[in-house]
This record gives sequence, structure tokens and C-alpha cells, in this order.
Amino acid sequence: MDLHLKNRTALVTGGASGLGKAIVMILAEEGANVAINYRSKKSEADALAEDIRKTHGVQAMTVYADVASEQDVQNMFEEIERTLGPVDIAVNNAAYCANPECAELSLEEFRKCIDINLQGTFLVCRETVQRLRLRKSPGNIVNISSQAALRGSQNGKTAYDMTKTGILGFTRSLAIDTVKDGILVNAVLPGLMYTEITAQSYEADPVKYNQRIPMGRVGRTEEIARVAVFLCSDAVSYMTGATVDVSGGLALH
Repeated sequence: MDLHLKNRTALVTGGASGLGKAIVMILAEEGANVAINYRSKKSEADALAEDIRKTHGVQAMTVYADVASEQDVQNMFEEIERTLGPVDIAVNNAAYCANPECAELSLEEFRKCIDINLQGTFLVCRETVQRLRLRKSPGNIVNISSQAALRGSQNGKTAYDMTKTGILGFTRSLAIDTVKDGILVNAVLPGLMYTEITAQSYEADPVKYNQRIPMGRVGRTEEIARVAVFLCSDAVSYMTGATVDVSGGLALH
């Protein structure tokens, strides 16, 4: 499907691995120029950008930023504009997950979840909207939440689940704020995925994971990524403030 993303500039936070990497790759397949944000995975981000340039013939760059830092986010957008041009599409994928249940969770870990997942999403969205408005340009924002925002988690992760729920409320409110500008803001609810992070625990007991999901298996990152990229396109011209469930029936939303 041609989503008409050629020559558009897309930023994906946390784009060096996992779901973010899959989103970056599919955006590039669709012709978008991509900015791959990273905080610690520079070598992975650089390798991905090089592969994309060779394979798809689009522009690709890597850009460092801790999305919880206001100055880092501003610097990131400036660097992208100098290299690729203004951002048309922002995908907020960067996230941090604190595993302990509430009674064992330190305030430091709690705050880190909020800083990266909520504050980071806010800062990137604010910068995107401000710059699109200055250009009087439409745009697309996609916020990555989680099925845990609706269901909670079976193994703690209370702070993570709280922030992913907050992203849904923020998405709806921001969509109302920006609809008059032609800026469309939507969210994705990914289900359980096979990624670098989950691979070891999944391989140890795949039945434990699969039996939780009505479709009987965990998702592939590219399955969720294709929906996220669809939300980046003009095909969603009558859609904003929506939450799209891509969880294999786990969320049933």
C-alpha cells in the first residue's frame, strides 16, 4: 500500500531497536526520510541508518536525545531540521519500564518512568506542534501506549502501566487542541511482542506467553509497526484522538 510518505520527514524516538526499529524500517519502505532517536544505543542506530540509506534510497540520520530533557529535545529538532528538514511526523516510542510491584518500587524508578514515558512524550509532542504551527503545516503524531494501559500487568510494572494510561488521556486532549491546525494525534495499543527485551523470557516458556493471547501467539514488531505507520499517513485524514488496539485480541478494545 502506498501511504504517500515520500519526502516527508519522520522522527521516531527510541528508534534503534524493538518496535521503534520496525517503525523506522517501514517508514523508510514507504519513502519517508527518517530521524532515528537514541539515548544509549548509538551503534545500533548508526547501523540501522546506514542499512536504510542503502536499501531504500531515502535519507536517514541518527540523533541523540534524552527525551526527558527539554534542552535535549529542542536540540534534537534543530539537528533534524538542519539535516533532513522540518519534522512532519513524530512517533513517540521511547519508553522505560520499572519492573517492581508498587510496594517494592523506589521513588527514583517511579520518577524515571514518568520522566521518560510521560514527560518525554509531552516534550516531543509540544515541540512538534509548535514547529508545525509556525510553518502552518499539517502533521501526524503517533503515541505508543500499551495494552497494559487497559488491563494492567500480571508481574508488577505499576508505574509503567500508569504512564501508558496517561499517554491515552494526553493523546485525546492533544488531538482536540490541534485538530484545527490539521495536526492528527493518535495512539497505538501494542500487545505482547517478541523483541530483544522479551526474547529470553519468551523462549524459556513460550506457552506461558501464548496462552494469554486469544490469537495464540505473541506479536511480531512489524505487525504493530505497520499500523503505527498507517497512522502517520494521509489515509487517516478523518481520524484523530483514536486508540488503535493491535494486541492479538488481548485488550479487546
